[in-house]
Amino acid sequence: MTILSVPVEVVPMGRLQLSDLPLLARRHPLVWIGGGLLGLLVVLALAAPLYAGDPVTMDPFKRLQPLSAEMWFGSDNLGRDVFARTIFGARVSLMVGLLSATCASLAGLLIGILAGYSRPFDSVVMRIMDGLMSIPTILLAIALISLTGPGIGILIVAIAIPETPAVARLVRSVVLGVRERPYVEAALCGGARLPKVLWRHILPSTIPALMVQGATVCASAILTEAGLSFLGVGVPPEIPSWGNMIASSRLYLAIAPMTIFAPGICLAVTVLAVNLLGDGLRDMFDPRSKRRR
Repeated sequence: MTILSVPVEVVPMGRLQLSDLPLLARRHPLVWIGGGLLGLLVVLALAAPLYAGDPVTMDPFKRLQPLSAEMWFGSDNLGRDVFARTIFGARVSLMVGLLSATCASLAGLLIGILAGYSRPFDSVVMRIMDGLMSIPTILLAIALISLTGPGIGILIVAIAIPETPAVARLVRSVVLGVRERPYVEAALCGGARLPKVLWRHILPSTIPALMVQGATVCASAILTEAGLSFLGVGVPPEIPSWGNMIASSRLYLAIAPMTIFAPGICLAVTVLAVNLLGDGLRDMFDPRSKRRR
């Protein structure tokens, strides 16, 4: 009795061609949907000065205007263009989210690799990470911002610090499993120096998990920035941000609903795009997670 097996076509990433893109799109649609939405938002935010108008000029004679050809989303309580403020607000949210995720990922990667490979370093630093994880992210961010004052730079640092322990613990768990592999022991027995082993054998194994966790951190950072700006301790009021737009317009929901719906919908779509991208990356790097659903 002969059992026929159908070979599964695998596209080598090193020899990826344009003809392979439809195959990858069918296998990992979430990566393309989430990445496409996120890429579109980035393009719209970067090109905002070319088409969005002025987001800061106030005109009391045009306050709380309805939707029109001049102001697509109407105006807020100070006569500012809601459409322009929404588009420019995307710059703040995307910049804070991406830079916070990058900082937290790099710091967590360094700490996780050292903790996973060095037991003395692990016993000390991971207890500090456990302490940071016990503090709510928003409370720690509020405390840091209260000490230095509001600003985009300190906001990125205040969000990245509480997110670092989760990344460090994830990388540490990967390193603990990889350092016992035969090829790592063979490299060390062959006379390879520890930095070279970490760079060539340990680091590549952490990249897939790091990318998935980075997408999660990015979505969390965008929501945290909006929450802090809503509370008045995030981005300064003169800088358009989805959080402070919702905060300043919450009393005018019945009169001008687009002042809240526009930034709120954009915030939801952005977080959705990042989460879809993260889910797609998880399925791409770990196909077993997709089969378990």
